[in-house]
Amino acid sequence: MPTSITDLATQAEAAAQRLSIAKYDIYGASVDETSVQVDHGEPKQVKASQRSSVTVRVWNGDGTIGITSTTDIDPVGLELALKTAYDASFFGAKENIPDFSPEATAPLSGELDDKAAPAEVSALIERLIGAEKALMAAHPAIASVPYNGMAQRELDRFYLNSAGAMRREGRSVASIYLYSKTEQEGRKPRSAGAFKVSRSFGDLDVDGCLKEAAEKTISHLNYEKIKSGQYRVVFSPDAFLSLMGAFSNLFNAQSILDKQSLSTPESLGEAIASPLLCLCDDALHPENVGSETFDGEGTPTRRITLIDKGILTNFLHSAGTAKRMHAQPTGHANMGAKVTVGRHFYHAFPGAPAAQTYSLDEADNVILIDDLQALHAGVQSLQGSFSLPFDGWLIKDGKRTSIEAATVAGDIRDLLQSIIYVEKDLELTGSGVSPRVWVEGLSITGE
Repeated sequence: MPTSITDLATQAEAAAQRLSIAKYDIYGASVDETSVQVDHGEPKQVKASQRSSVTVRVWNGDGTIGITSTTDIDPVGLELALKTAYDASFFGAKENIPDFSPEATAPLSGELDDKAAPAEVSALIERLIGAEKALMAAHPAIASVPYNGMAQRELDRFYLNSAGAMRREGRSVASIYLYSKTEQEGRKPRSAGAFKVSRSFGDLDVDGCLKEAAEKTISHLNYEKIKSGQYRVVFSPDAFLSLMGAFSNLFNAQSILDKQSLSTPESLGEAIASPLLCLCDDALHPENVGSETFDGEGTPTRRITLIDKGILTNFLHSAGTAKRMHAQPTGHANMGAKVTVGRHFYHAFPGAPAAQTYSLDEADNVILIDDLQALHAGVQSLQGSFSLPFDGWLIKDGKRTSIEAATVAGDIRDLLQSIIYVEKDLELTGSGVSPRVWVEGLSITGE
């Protein structure tokens, strides 16, 4: 990508003038990534990749739009992309034609240029080998760490249009995951993992990832079957946000317009959850290492309240869905062959004061769900139902016993209404920050 978005804008404007194109916009992103995996103290895989994509949209005199993508944004490639999109515009849709975001030139909350110097590949391998060795040494039953990885990425994004919008940002992200497996004679293999992310390799909490993976794995060694029935269930922050992500069509304006959602345009203002719950989407949250200051249409990102004390208060919009639903864009547009709407970073927290507080230290006959599995297969997002295997523990008199195998099932709307307590302490996960959430009366099927 050019070092200056001003140079790119100048090149695009010159090419557009030669082609007599009056209206266009360009969105681009590039990722430089290095990742490593190890196996019993030896490097297993080392990968380096550089990926980039640029989407060019052109409107013709009739107002219809053509879209093309390219990876070549030198002056010749850019002019070819503009011409291709212009030619395609005469075959564009005649209804609900996308337009520039009305906020594409609005001020951003701040410039984002948060890149750390990348570490040497040898440093990644050495650190990961050390973590694997320490995890296997944490308990005699831990026989391997079959899934592991350490990665560092540099990301650049830009947006510009013929109305004068110009935006660019860059950031770096480092991550590690460790997933260990046990082997004990006469016992089933047990597994558990942990994941950490930061803005740089130097800040990565490798020791914290190692400790979490070890503690979870060891806690699953002494497992028992459980009886099927209705249980009070506590969702870990990761499990709760995974479930909210699986039913994100509740808040997605494009899904609502396509009638692929549990919500309708009239759902705003409805009580869809217990008053104890608040949920926001906040791309700019300080804990979000993947923060973005603008979306694929150049709209500034911001904190959007989705559920306020149980009440559905907002949908996530692109410029197109906002126009059709007489709302404002929210900064959630993804640019591609078509504009889609996607979430950024969830932030769940307590709403109204709870009538009663609960503690895992005193819990009895309560199930703590740590990790939900098979979300791609076990969620019927248009019906609201789910049936998902999980890793977790049965808690009796405050003591945790790992559950051999079980499935949790229910309806997301009933679950949200059945929340009895939202804890105060927040935890960072891969999809946001959340506390543990207590739900009354969920159906658990034991093995």
